[in-house]
Amino acid sequence: MSIAGMIPYIQIVLSVLLIGGILLQQSEAGLGSAFGGGDSFSSGYHTKRGFEKTLFIATIVIAVLFAATSFSLLLL
Repeated sequence: MSIAGMIPYIQIVLSVLLIGGILLQQSEAGLGSAFGGGDSFSSGYHTKRGFEKTLFIATIVIAVLFAATSFSLLLL
């Protein structure tokens, strides 16, 4: 199987990983803060640490890989 034939399968795996990575990230915006009614405790600065930071960086890497495979398929 050529590399051009493997790219769609790679994209399927990357897309599933990307969806999982996005869904696992913590959402800090509630419905109240979306309309400007957030309380003072949740409106502060939040630093990503530990698994949250690792998941964030992994999601970015997977998104870049997905974009690279899409662009490479366009060129082939």
